[in-house]
Amino acid sequence: MTGRKAFWRDKRLEELSAEEWEALCDGCGRCCLNKLEDFDTGEISWTNIACRLYDETECRCLDYANRAREMPDCVPLTPQNVREIDWLPPSCAYRLVAEGRDLYWWHHLLSGSRQTVHEAGISTRGRTVSECDVEVTDWEDFLVDWPTAEPAE
Repeated sequence: MTGRKAFWRDKRLEELSAEEWEALCDGCGRCCLNKLEDFDTGEISWTNIACRLYDETECRCLDYANRAREMPDCVPLTPQNVREIDWLPPSCAYRLVAEGRDLYWWHHLLSGSRQTVHEAGISTRGRTVSECDVEVTDWEDFLVDWPTAEPAE
C-alpha cells in the first residue's frame, strides 16, 4: 500500500470524509455506462454506451460537479444509496466497502497508481461509445455483460 492509511478498512462509508469518499472511486467508469431496465421484471441490462459527459480516455465525468443537473438520470453515489443500488458492478470500491470486503489489488489506493485499473482491464477505457453517437432506439444493439463480471483476483 502507498503511504495512505487504509481508511476504507477502518471506517464505515458514512464516516468517510469528502476527500476519502472521492479517493475511494477506482476510476473504472462502469457506473457511467447506460443501463436498460426491463419494465416488467426490473432486470437491468448493461450497454457499452457511455453518458455524454463521460471522458473515455480519463474514465471521468467531464462535469462532475454539475453532473446531476446536466444529466437528470445520473445517480450520484452516497453512503446511503450504495447499499440500495443493485446495479453497481461487483468490482465497485463503494460496493466492496459497504459489503465489508477489501479492495482489489489494482485499486489505486493499494497499487499507488491510477493506471492499474486500466492495466487490469477493469476500466471502460477503449470499450465504450458515446450516447451522442447512438439513437436511443438502437441501445439494445449495444448490450454487454462484462461490467457485471466478477474480476479475477
